[in-house]
Amino acid sequence: MPQGISTLAADAPALSPANTGFLLICSALVMLMTPALAFFYGGMVRVKSALNMLMMSFISLGIVTVLWVLYGFGIAFGADHGSVIGWSAEYAGLSGIGLTELWDGYTVPVYVFAVFQLMFAVITPALISGALADRVKFSAWALFIALWATVVYFPVAHWVWGAGGWLFEMGVIDFAGGTAVHVNAGAAALGVILVIGKRAGFGKDPMRPHSLPLVMLGAGLLWFGWFGFNAGSWLGNDDGVGAVMFLNTQVAAAAAMLGWLAYEKIRHGAFTTLGAASGAVAGLVAITPAGGSCSPLGAIAIGAISGVLCAMAVSLKFRFGYDDSLDVVGVHLVGGVAGSLLVGLFATGGVQSEARGLFYGGGLEQLGKQAIGVFAVLAYSLAVSAVLAFVLERTMGMRVDEDAEISGIDRNEHAETAYDFSGAGGGIGSHKPSAAIGAVSSEVPAATGDRNRKVDA
Repeated sequence: MPQGISTLAADAPALSPANTGFLLICSALVMLMTPALAFFYGGMVRVKSALNMLMMSFISLGIVTVLWVLYGFGIAFGADHGSVIGWSAEYAGLSGIGLTELWDGYTVPVYVFAVFQLMFAVITPALISGALADRVKFSAWALFIALWATVVYFPVAHWVWGAGGWLFEMGVIDFAGGTAVHVNAGAAALGVILVIGKRAGFGKDPMRPHSLPLVMLGAGLLWFGWFGFNAGSWLGNDDGVGAVMFLNTQVAAAAAMLGWLAYEKIRHGAFTTLGAASGAVAGLVAITPAGGSCSPLGAIAIGAISGVLCAMAVSLKFRFGYDDSLDVVGVHLVGGVAGSLLVGLFATGGVQSEARGLFYGGGLEQLGKQAIGVFAVLAYSLAVSAVLAFVLERTMGMRVDEDAEISGIDRNEHAETAYDFSGAGGGIGSHKPSAAIGAVSSEVPAATGDRNRKVDA
């Protein structure tokens, strides 16, 4: 993603209505990705957890939006302080910005850049929620989002994208969020689940997706929104780089879907809809940092590699015993790491920058920079997220009690159920135990659950 840069007054660009309109449309597309993620995750959990999963994404739209206006944008994109954090007084409350004031070096207003970046800040903590399905208090999750965005996402965004940020100055390439969004969220997910532990019945009870059509709908909307996520990150259409990123987004998602399905067929004997949806998302994750530096052929390679790697990685939770409910670690952390590192192999030097990867005569220099960026963000996010989860667990309690988890987190945390199987309604009145709720839990035990892949013993 291009950064704010200083320009001479004589060379200052003029506001471009075309680029401004384009970025506003892209902002709306990225906003759509958070409800899309809610559908994607919501279909993968059991019936009794569907509403909670939806709400864990939707609440991020509320909390992060307010924090971004108050101070988040200033921390992420304000004047640099020590290469680790930003701050500019005029960005506090977004109240000191002129109506047509341009983002430094670009043809779009600061307000438009701020709202585009806001949508990235919103979806990143929402990504974490998939790892915590079925077992986290909604109040604790809401507080975690606020704390995590403040001490992890906002500073890391400055490292990676802010002028003066240490990873940006080092030359780490992250076109639209491989490190700042996906590695960041995936590492945070791992840190939290190591603290809060496994779901009741993990590894024993069936935990199958309750609605694969909902998963496919969510994946399709994510794919659609990702064009704004990626192509919009160049902040304009004047030089063709955004067009290359748009094409590479499609290409990588397609290649990753095929790669995941091929692995799944060879390994498990079937092409699954869940595999197709997950593979496409894995490719979208991997191309996010890399698509502005590679060719379409490179995008095919990055997509296919990431599809296979992520398909392999989802079984690691069974091998190592951590309960990543919806494979946030397997898809977002592994996919983000793969895509970020593959920049060091496939960067052509002819798209967003002159940096070349190993396969294009650039040696190991760019790969080394990418590795530093990946593992710095991974380590920081994992450690701080684990500390936050530990503090919340020891103070207010982060997990619901076991009875609430078994009977259904929707009923206990939201006083609602997702579906009305009995005809008695699923609204507020269902908060107290009733025949309707008993019917849901007793009549459809086999239909409840999240991802339940075949895993070799």
